[in-house]
Amino acid sequence: MRHSSSSRVPSGLPTGRGAAFVALAAVAWGTAGAVAALLFDTSGLGAIALTFWRTAGGLVLLLAVRPLLRGRGAARPRVRPTAQRPLRRAASVGVMGAGFALFQAAYFAAVDATGLAVATVVTLGAGPVLIALGGRLLLGERLGRGGVAAVAGALAGLAVLSFGGADGAGAVRPSGLAFALLAASGYTVITLHSRRQGTAAVAADPLTTTLSSLAVGTGLLLPFALADGVLPRGEDLAASLFLLGYLAAVPTALAYALYFAGLAVVRAATASVIALIEPVTATLIAVTLLGERLTAAVVAGTALLLGAVVGLVLAEGRSAPGVSRQVAGSGQPLGVVGNGVAVDGADREDAGPVRE
Repeated sequence: MRHSSSSRVPSGLPTGRGAAFVALAAVAWGTAGAVAALLFDTSGLGAIALTFWRTAGGLVLLLAVRPLLRGRGAARPRVRPTAQRPLRRAASVGVMGAGFALFQAAYFAAVDATGLAVATVVTLGAGPVLIALGGRLLLGERLGRGGVAAVAGALAGLAVLSFGGADGAGAVRPSGLAFALLAASGYTVITLHSRRQGTAAVAADPLTTTLSSLAVGTGLLLPFALADGVLPRGEDLAASLFLLGYLAAVPTALAYALYFAGLAVVRAATASVIALIEPVTATLIAVTLLGERLTAAVVAGTALLLGAVVGLVLAEGRSAPGVSRQVAGSGQPLGVVGNGVAVDGADREDAGPVRE
């Protein structure tokens, strides 16, 4: 819902083009897991090292284009953040960065363990559910009948994936599901922490929050990446370097730039639905290019999970002003750091999505 004290930042970007930018960002994010799968085979790098190169490279490139984004009015703050003490601010940035690093590294580990399609769908589908449950248990947010139904549907989808796809070709590996759920937990921490901070959130806008999280995540990942082996190795070093450059440039820097530009004129609920292009893209790449096989159980579980995400988005869109915050946990692209802040106790519908 839109609160009277918040307003959309004027932008010269047409709404249709903004929606197209969000869609292109979702497509770009959908390619990240595929690139990681290729790098696992060619570079000799593990999930932590890949995440390090993505965060470090993406940070450098985003800093380079930040003035352009500012100049075009993308993702500007819609509410003035309240002051924070330095220690509390540093702790908040640390939580956001650690959660970001966790969910990115765990997502890549899930791709390596159980395949691109299942890893992406489970991470994207389980995240909003965990956010909804965490908001209810930790923040006292109202789940609502629509939210309860969506959570039940998501749990059913996870059950189908866990037990229905356990055998035969295209099997869903338990370790992969565990990593995907860990990834979803990482961005649940990000989102709930951001909601708890409210208008005292670490950053005044989603772009600054993402840059801070990339910086902290890069620093946290570096020692583990060094221990695991941070330099690519293998016979085709040129291909590995190209793919690492793509990972930092396209599904990170370019995708963020497009997303934040589009978010200046596109409502968060709309952006959340458009973001479902991401798992569709990942699944198409997995089947057509990586040779992954989708069993009937995987298809059914995927449909239940994505249906639950749509249900949560719709539940958020129906929430009325002046009531306690209804948890929708809107489907957030895997690349985006949560930055939803409350204004006088109400969620702002036109703020950035609250998650990959």
